[in-house]
Amino acid sequence: MAKIKKLFPLKALSLLFETLLKSSGKLPYLRFKVSNGPATQFKFLKHSTLVHRTDELANQTLVFHLEGALLKSCSLFPYFMLVAFEAGGLFRALILLLLYPLVLLIGKELGLRILVFVSFVGITKEKFRAGTTILPNFFLEDVGCEGFDIVMSYKKRVAVTGMPKFMIEGFLRDYLGIDAVVARELKEFRGYFLGLVEENMDAGLVISECTHNIGLGCFRKSHDQKIFSHCKEIYLVTEAEKKNWQVLPRKRYPKPLIFHDGRLAFRPTPFAALIMFIWLPFGFLLNITRAIIFISLPFNLSTPLLALSGFIVTVSKPEPTTASINGENKPGGMLYVCNHRTLLDPLFLSGVLMNSVSAVTYSISKFSEVISPIKTVGLSRDREKDGKIMKKLLSQGDLVVCPEGTTCREPYLLRFSPLFAEMTNEIVPVAIKLQVSLFYGSTASGLKCLDSTFHLMNPNPMCSVKILNKLPSCQTHNTGGKSKFEVNNHVQNQIAAALGFECTNLTRKDKYAILAGNEGIV
Repeated sequence: MAKIKKLFPLKALSLLFETLLKSSGKLPYLRFKVSNGPATQFKFLKHSTLVHRTDELANQTLVFHLEGALLKSCSLFPYFMLVAFEAGGLFRALILLLLYPLVLLIGKELGLRILVFVSFVGITKEKFRAGTTILPNFFLEDVGCEGFDIVMSYKKRVAVTGMPKFMIEGFLRDYLGIDAVVARELKEFRGYFLGLVEENMDAGLVISECTHNIGLGCFRKSHDQKIFSHCKEIYLVTEAEKKNWQVLPRKRYPKPLIFHDGRLAFRPTPFAALIMFIWLPFGFLLNITRAIIFISLPFNLSTPLLALSGFIVTVSKPEPTTASINGENKPGGMLYVCNHRTLLDPLFLSGVLMNSVSAVTYSISKFSEVISPIKTVGLSRDREKDGKIMKKLLSQGDLVVCPEGTTCREPYLLRFSPLFAEMTNEIVPVAIKLQVSLFYGSTASGLKCLDSTFHLMNPNPMCSVKILNKLPSCQTHNTGGKSKFEVNNHVQNQIAAALGFECTNLTRKDKYAILAGNEGIV
């Protein structure tokens, strides 16, 4: 109640709010008007009514509380755990989890300061990219559809949040197009975060440029008095209503989420993070076991053993053609062209074919190349040199190539390199889809030598391999007279259709420029 009195100093208004809080916890939306004197009107509004009314208020400025009015979950712990784990490491994340009971006991403001300190102290500002490469994925998955409808109905939007500005600004500006973010800045010293925040938020933009603000917050959440006191009308959503909110579907994202980084594939709530730390020693042993099986045993033995360990692989093959049944002989091997989901893609295909195929890739660490159970050759991005390497490998047997040049986690295909279309007429498209529960087996800014380790540490990784029909001769470059770009686009479209993915014109350079600030050369 003290928080309400602090936010609404008027005695009559404070008494009214105390009465409402005691009498009902299920009010959907509360609207009240603020003037120079006491509030003159109080009214409860359903979500549909509020959305309808935004048509007449669209030209005004919406000042909304991010945690209370847009995100479904009111807990900030998962976002700080992501920062601690991805930017600070495993030990820092463990400390944050152990301190969480203390955070709950000491109150919201002091607890938030502990979360900020543990997550950020000692992190270099220049290398911190989690706010733009990791967190947006989890923020978007937590956006409530109802709150999103209201926020996006206004032309000018100002977000207020208790999280550090450096942590949230990238998501709000890049994915929601928010005009201004009111949050506290992180203190730093010589390029390192001190784990402390400034005492006050800078609300100058909201106060000076906006004459008629509309406020939107949560009924039981505290808000910054200086900011929301300038709002002529304030709407509050109750926690009971937020529980019924629907998650914003991917197709409604204001900007497609194509690239994101980080190792964690789940939302690290306190309970989920605890389960992860309990699983880690077992997962590491499981990774070693699976790796030994992969490396030392033939595919006819390793495939069933991996299935027993929880590694699930589903296969779809086309019906055999007359040529394949009659054993038609062709010079050289078959070129399998597949989309790229993880470093282990060629191994999955080899296991499905029960045959050790060679693989070429645009980026592979020396460690991964040494321990690979199949022949793996790195490409140099020199077309003439790479072409010779691929032709030589094809003359020795089957070959698999991932022309995207890098992995993509989301349901999109990056632009294919057309080099493969010039190599042979024996082209077989392969569509691969992965599903993991704990860790991603790919990274743009982390250690690539650990990619396979993280993937194999998942309890039940699932891989779907769909081998499509071989390209007919009339659709090839050498025999059919098609240009290499036509063949390239045809194969890409076939794989995208088989997976239900969307084709893009983005490349490897685009991905690494966004996620790591470099060109992705390993």
